[in-house]
Amino acid sequence: MLKYFKKRYILPVIASGFLLVGVSFKDNFFEIAKQIEIFTSLFKIVNQNYVDEVNPAEVMDKAIKSMLADLDPYTNFFNEHDVVKFKINNTGEYTGIGAMITRKEDQLIIKEPYKGYPADKAGLKAGDAIIQIGDVLLSDFKEDASQLLKGAKNTKIDIKYIRQGKQLTTQLILDEVEVKAVPFFAKIDDKTGYIVLTAFNNKTTKETKEALEKLKADGAERIILDLRGNPGGLLNEAVNICNLFVEKGEVIVTTKSKNEKYNNVYKTSKEPVDLEIPLAIIVDGKSASASEIVAGALQDLDRAVVIGSRSFGKGLVQRPFDMTYGTQVKVTISRYYTPSGRCIQALDYSKKDKDGKAIKTDASKYNAFKTKKGRTVYDGGGILPDVELEETKLSSITEVLQKNDGIFNYATNYYFKNPNLGDKIPTISDADFADFKAFLKKEKFSFDTETELALKNTLEKAKKEKIDGAITAQYEQLMTAIQKSEEALLDKNQKEIKKLILDEIIKRYQYKEGLYQYYTKSNPEIIKATTLLANKAEYSKILN
Repeated sequence: MLKYFKKRYILPVIASGFLLVGVSFKDNFFEIAKQIEIFTSLFKIVNQNYVDEVNPAEVMDKAIKSMLADLDPYTNFFNEHDVVKFKINNTGEYTGIGAMITRKEDQLIIKEPYKGYPADKAGLKAGDAIIQIGDVLLSDFKEDASQLLKGAKNTKIDIKYIRQGKQLTTQLILDEVEVKAVPFFAKIDDKTGYIVLTAFNNKTTKETKEALEKLKADGAERIILDLRGNPGGLLNEAVNICNLFVEKGEVIVTTKSKNEKYNNVYKTSKEPVDLEIPLAIIVDGKSASASEIVAGALQDLDRAVVIGSRSFGKGLVQRPFDMTYGTQVKVTISRYYTPSGRCIQALDYSKKDKDGKAIKTDASKYNAFKTKKGRTVYDGGGILPDVELEETKLSSITEVLQKNDGIFNYATNYYFKNPNLGDKIPTISDADFADFKAFLKKEKFSFDTETELALKNTLEKAKKEKIDGAITAQYEQLMTAIQKSEEALLDKNQKEIKKLILDEIIKRYQYKEGLYQYYTKSNPEIIKATTLLANKAEYSKILN
């Protein structure tokens, strides 16, 4: 039995060890062999002698993932189930229910049903909490419950869910789901085309090219490419997107590594669609990886004006390696550099602070680079826009509201209180904002700011040491002061909070497509981009 365990679960670790060390393997052969032998011995001893039954697969899965987590967040091991998800991200296709979902305790929360897909057809709404799938109670199922909602096309799945405190049932009929890279494009005015690009999968260039050509045929003479919130994806698709707007043979991105075979220069290889059409790219702090390659390359080549806020700064390149038994390891193999020579990566995972967090480059140490026409641009992680807009930056209190579902849950409550709003765009008034704050209090919403968490942690330790009685009064005073401070921050940032509340509410009634349509008329970043493109003198001044 142990031979089987060693063959099935130890060898993947050995293989991943070989992949991680790359060209240094020969130099460190003895040390690597020694550590693998120690690990193999440890695994054997634990399986033979631990007091309770040990699941070798689970133990190994955690061991591998913990080992890789210490390197960077992007070097990951994929077991058989994980591999399926990874392939979905790359292809943009899968068979399922057609909804964004998230696990929360013993429930699967519907975050966003996609229009016309199984979840939507079955009547599920954002905020619905699935508690049972078929005969499986999620309270008894601790594994990845989303796998229970996958299967062959036309598979019927009965579910139970909670909506506004009531338990309901429905049946899902699985179907093929296509995640569009370009979920929306339209003309904003007579001469301005707008393209939303949300992912870099193997359909990205095709969909973007089709949108671009359709807009041009409809009279668009300038283009806005919206990359906000785009986490990236396939490198070749980023190069091909740039190729739509620049000449064949242009350097788009360079990768550099300690392993020479991963040092590559990626150039455009096809004829462009349009070399002259004025182009604006919108980015924010969630635009990452391939999005940053597109924004950075077109900025360095003086082909587009970048608008918004500094992008995420994910400049590490991963490559998947197939391993035994249908598993994979995705390894960071190199770093991205834009045509001017800027490194996109913001955090240095080889250097950690006292809390074990990667260190970000000091702003005073940013390096200057030159674009093709001689404009000065800087590294420091991510792409700094030519035109920075405060509207794309979120305050810390707003980020907490998003992270902990304060805005999401309020929008759910609003939707079921106002079921007949239809296509009307509501106004989030001061009275609505007061209602939002009252909702947070009623639901006992926890902001869980670092200060609040530190204080709660202090009380927990005091309880263990049985000295909490002596500090309870002071604790309550401090917590009250923190909560007052948080409420003051809500008021201070109510403009951006109102905007996000409205965005979420629009999605409830009109899906994501309705939100994009609303953006074309009211979003500050899009309005700024439209105005800039229409002003030829200002546009040319930035690029020259």
